Amino acid sequence: MSFFDYDGCQLHYEEYGHGAPLLLVHGLGSSTLDWEFQTAVLAAHYRVIALDLRGHGRSDKPIEHYSIAGFAEDVAALIEHLKLGPVHLVGISMGGMIGFQLGVERPELLHSLCIVNSGPEVKAKSFADCVQIAKRWSFSRLLSLDSIAKGLGKLLFPKPEQIELRLKIERRWPRNDKRAYLASLDAIIGWGVRDRLSHISCPVLVVSGDRDYSSVASKEAYVSEIADARLLVIEDSGHASPMDQPETFNAQLLNFLEEVTARARQANNKPKKTRTSKTC
Repeated sequence: MSFFDYDGCQLHYEEYGHGAPLLLVHGLGSSTLDWEFQTAVLAAHYRVIALDLRGHGRSDKPIEHYSIAGFAEDVAALIEHLKLGPVHLVGISMGGMIGFQLGVERPELLHSLCIVNSGPEVKAKSFADCVQIAKRWSFSRLLSLDSIAKGLGKLLFPKPEQIELRLKIERRWPRNDKRAYLASLDAIIGWGVRDRLSHISCPVLVVSGDRDYSSVASKEAYVSEIADARLLVIEDSGHASPMDQPETFNAQLLNFLEEVTARARQANNKPKKTRTSKTC
């Protein structure tokens, strides 16, 4: 268990394994525990760093305005604090949004991006979108964290055989600080960097559960706007793909990272062209 201070906030992170740095960024209301089915597998190949964002987990929960840009600054500060250089970054849900923010603002910090069940904006495009956003905003304030946890557990893991995963959510979610949770939710609503996706210069893998909150089609649309991106759909999976389909997710992520590494190695080994001068 390690901590570092940035911008008046003590941030908690954990490290596993050795090798090229791989940074894991959790979603709204979660923590490093999001990655319990990934860390050991990934640490066999990479130096894995998992961060608790401000307002979450063991990190401080300052009373202030939160923003996706601010979360991204925290992640960048950790990369620089540990002198990691460019990292492979995996972000789920809100963590994916933070990945997009870094991709457009600090592309030099990223070797690759894996975006899991997320998107580059949370903006209402229709009256129905406005209603859904308003409902989530309102219910999050009216309901207790225990009630939210029970509803979320059923939504994420609806099958009878997923009871252990549901219970994990029901136990973990109420540990959140309600004020920090709501501030983080407010950071998401209205955020967007879709108009700057062309700034992303690293390879991108977008992972979607076939039963995620947002459609596969919506992800296909934004993937087409990124220069070097592909979409992977995981079948029989909801919003928490790393938890409900860990073996498939882990295998596909490792395949992607291995390909990115191989491409970089090949590019570095290409002989450089030299200029020859002509004499008369």
